[in-house]
Amino acid sequence: MAIFAGNNLIMKRLFIFFLICISFSFVAQAQITPVSQLLHTIVIDNDTLPHVDLQTVNIYGLSKFNRRNDDQQFWRMVMRVKKVLPYAREAAVLLKKYEAEVSPDARGKDRRVYVRRAEEELMKKYGPTLRNMSVNDGRVLIKLIDRETQKVSYDLIHDLKGGVAAIFWQGIARLFGNNLKASYDPLGEDRQIEQIIHYIEMGYI
Repeated sequence: MAIFAGNNLIMKRLFIFFLICISFSFVAQAQITPVSQLLHTIVIDNDTLPHVDLQTVNIYGLSKFNRRNDDQQFWRMVMRVKKVLPYAREAAVLLKKYEAEVSPDARGKDRRVYVRRAEEELMKKYGPTLRNMSVNDGRVLIKLIDRETQKVSYDLIHDLKGGVAAIFWQGIARLFGNNLKASYDPLGEDRQIEQIIHYIEMGYI
């Protein structure tokens, strides 16, 4: 019986020792020094503080409207942005493709041939949809092309087709209440559109 009691005591001590070893193991892992990272610092009142540049975060509250008409206008704009945003982004992709394929010093004739071929391709692919767009759809599309390409539509036409074509299409746009020189203002006139785009990208609407 004494032998059994002694063995039992030894087992208890081994078990306690085993738990202590596990505890030290976890502590040691927790105390492993993380990979160091060099940070910029600034000095304020003789104190050296880390300085980290953070990306801009846009915060928008959920839109609330006091009048039913305002609510309806908002959702009409949502549908309009969803409709034309893919075309504005496609325009940005095509612009990059154009800039990569056509040398800046290419002859005028070569540029015209390329642009004509691109026009035919675009009209075949998007013509039916674009023809069914309303004047208001076109107004938003003009703004979003500027947002996605960093160029207003007038400048794009001027660069690709020349000054005469740009003036001509600006005149046509004016007849329908649009302006190809309209620039995108995400913090002012076009704040609601910018808000809607962020809602779309976050999956809220």
